[in-house]
Amino acid sequence: MCRLAFRLLPLLCLALAACGDGGGARRDVGASASVECAPFARALTGVSLSGDAADWWRQAAGRYGRSQRPEVGSVLVLRRSGRLPSGHVAVVSGVVSRREIVVTQANWVHHRITEDQPVEDVSANGDWSLVRVWWPLSGQMGTSVYPAFGFIRPDHPEGHDRLIAATPAAVRMAESGW
Repeated sequence: MCRLAFRLLPLLCLALAACGDGGGARRDVGASASVECAPFARALTGVSLSGDAADWWRQAAGRYGRSQRPEVGSVLVLRRSGRLPSGHVAVVSGVVSRREIVVTQANWVHHRITEDQPVEDVSANGDWSLVRVWWPLSGQMGTSVYPAFGFIRPDHPEGHDRLIAATPAAVRMAESGW
């Protein structure tokens, strides 16, 4: 019986660790959704841009406000890179500090929706030009650094609670091709 307990103890510890959130609200909604980041962000924010995520920054010029400072409801736009050939977009669901935000996003983890995932500014000038993103599968910040354009401001940004409440509907809209 003791041998069995020793074999199961590591699994139990891993299971309990997965239940914790490290003191934050990091939530992997767990919804298996075949939704890309751009259609999900469009459905969640109403930002009427299309195409690859990295192209949103250029498309937003003159149509939406763009900034190097995050605000709840804005869209973080990551540039193309070797790891992100189409770039990536995520919706800011909270501002924790000058250099840390939480985002709600689709497909950072393949076919998953994640809410309130930390992103930190690791740029030398504190201008959000380089970021690290939480990796839910490891339960910690990822080790890769991603170049970012900045933040696109929707016409009518929503607050945290409304963004989280709207997530399921945004998934359905994005899946339907909206």
